[in-house]
Amino acid sequence: MAGKKDGEGKNPAFGSIAKNRQAFHRYEVLSKLECGLALTGTEVKSLREGHVAFADCFAAVQNGELFLFNLNISEYRMGNRFNHPATRKRKLLAHKREIRKLRAATEQRGLTLVPLGLHWSRGLAKVELGLVRGKQLHDKRDALRRKDQRRDAERSLRGLSKQ
Repeated sequence: MAGKKDGEGKNPAFGSIAKNRQAFHRYEVLSKLECGLALTGTEVKSLREGHVAFADCFAAVQNGELFLFNLNISEYRMGNRFNHPATRKRKLLAHKREIRKLRAATEQRGLTLVPLGLHWSRGLAKVELGLVRGKQLHDKRDALRRKDQRRDAERSLRGLSKQ
């Protein structure tokens, strides 16, 4: 019986593209929202290869529309002259009601919109935005301490189950 080749059994229309792990360390996530992402052809091909970086990426409302800034989608290597700029302003697709709520939260309460991850949904690229508040240094230390304690407890329970 032959084994599966690389790429077989994976559905490219569903699944995670990338996660912004730094966001969960730097910020306290208050709420999440899934938005569509307006992309060009070479950006989609580059995303399918997984060439994306979230460094210093954020979202903001401008003129009643939601945009994503500083998301680095590398140029597609076969893109020739039709290639896209790596860090351009990208439009996010959301309902007007959601955009108004996000604008009010960022302006009045001083919160920030940060992308938490990118994924495929029925062949379309989606970004998960988080409405976040920045963590203080002591909050980050507490989170790391809780994570270590949870890991140690799981290890000890795993060791008991083998005996």
